[in-house]
Amino acid sequence: VLRPTLIRIGGRVYRKNLVQEQTYQQEEFSAGPVDCTDESCDAFGVEETERGFQCRVEVPSPLYKYIIGKKGETKKRLETETQTSISIPKPGVEGEIVITGQHRSGVASARTRIDVLLDSFRKKQPFTHFLSFPLNQPAIQEKFLQFKEEVLEKCSKDDGVSSSLFQNPAKLHLTLGTLVLLNEQEIQKACDLLQQCKEDFVDQIAGGKPLTVELAGVEYMNDDPAMTDVLYAKVHMKDGSDRLQMIADQLVGRFVASGLMLKEWDRVKLHATVMNTLFRKDPSGMSEERNNPMAGKSSSRERESFNSRNILKLFENFHFGEVQLDSVLLSQRFSSDASGYYATSGRL
Repeated sequence: VLRPTLIRIGGRVYRKNLVQEQTYQQEEFSAGPVDCTDESCDAFGVEETERGFQCRVEVPSPLYKYIIGKKGETKKRLETETQTSISIPKPGVEGEIVITGQHRSGVASARTRIDVLLDSFRKKQPFTHFLSFPLNQPAIQEKFLQFKEEVLEKCSKDDGVSSSLFQNPAKLHLTLGTLVLLNEQEIQKACDLLQQCKEDFVDQIAGGKPLTVELAGVEYMNDDPAMTDVLYAKVHMKDGSDRLQMIADQLVGRFVASGLMLKEWDRVKLHATVMNTLFRKDPSGMSEERNNPMAGKSSSRERESFNSRNILKLFENFHFGEVQLDSVLLSQRFSSDASGYYATSGRL
């Protein structure tokens, strides 16, 4: 069964056919007509050599296996259908995939198909890093622990409420967006982009000064407060401006445009998670979720929700305190630094 769809990668549109066979489903890709103009081939970086044509593709080593396929079948099929030879570095060795062939159009076609395959499988990788504003200042941690103590004192008999739901106070943060960075080169690219964002718009919006932010009140993310998976502290600028939202939205927009981040929503949902049913299985507080207002809904069958009605009523105006935000961090998932916060790979 062929179901052609159009997908966009890096500003180019491709046709993608999903081919379902008897025993398994695999993905077949085509880039339209094999013929290409010199200009379109040049866009892929196809170079003429003494023996024909070649193209080099930077690919993180964890993704090699998707180009090779089971028993090398994907690589063989690509080479046969595009009349090219594809050289892939050894597993675990960072390098370039090199495509060579007698015809410029064949090399360009192979490059197109590899791009589409990589894009498809990259989306399936668990995120490795995220952009964050840390909120783990001592005063905020102290108020958070007070909140936790009072919730357990007044609401522990409510369905699903337990101490295992609460965030690790050392890891309190705002998540702006998540990234899949699979080697040092990609991490460096993200760090460089952060610095470019600082020069392009962050300093102008912030005025060269920290942003004073207030955390007050709590809100839930699911449709029914009796079946809550995530409870968060609401965040707003002390001066009533939308500068924090502007910085968050423009940062995510720039990272999405670079291909380092997937677009999930038109605006960043600024929230500081204080209770999360994922923490039942991961008390370290490292189960960050994607920046999704409906976070956890897809995995609700694996989660035990809790009734937050009393919490919402009793702590509607709970004041967690004020914090000076002076940096955006490229934080590493499943890690801790000396302070207990996530290890930092980059900083704006």
